[in-house]
Amino acid sequence: MQIKNIYIFCLTLILSLGALNMQAQDDNETGSRTWKTLSKITYRKQFDELMGFKVDVPVFSDDVKALEGKEVVVKGYIIPTEGYKSHTEFVFSAFPYNMCFFCGGAGPETVMEVEAKKPIKFTAEAVSIKGILELNDDDINRLIYILKDAESL
Repeated sequence: MQIKNIYIFCLTLILSLGALNMQAQDDNETGSRTWKTLSKITYRKQFDELMGFKVDVPVFSDDVKALEGKEVVVKGYIIPTEGYKSHTEFVFSAFPYNMCFFCGGAGPETVMEVEAKKPIKFTAEAVSIKGILELNDDDINRLIYILKDAESL
């Protein structure tokens, strides 16, 4: 009787761990797909009173607009704004630091501002996070994507 119970326990444990691994893989794939969707934007020129010249304003596709206000999973790289430590506010990039938007290697649709619920520890490796997506097409002092209430996965 005890061997049967141990067998059932082990089988349940193996199945649970497999399900967790599959969920982690799903989150990673979902996180990568999110960036592909966020790249579906165009730009239009608009005169900015404060700047005194025309600036590029993002025009979000219907696919991107459908994500606004929804919880999304994004896989990418932490671009620290104040040293290499834990942060509640940082920039998150689809690409590593040496290839990110700020180094001239990608467009503004490949980065987002993150406002985390609690600090997320810096790592140079890709990580997946989730949060509520906000779109920004009117404040040129902020990035076009903002992830609120973010959490590490």
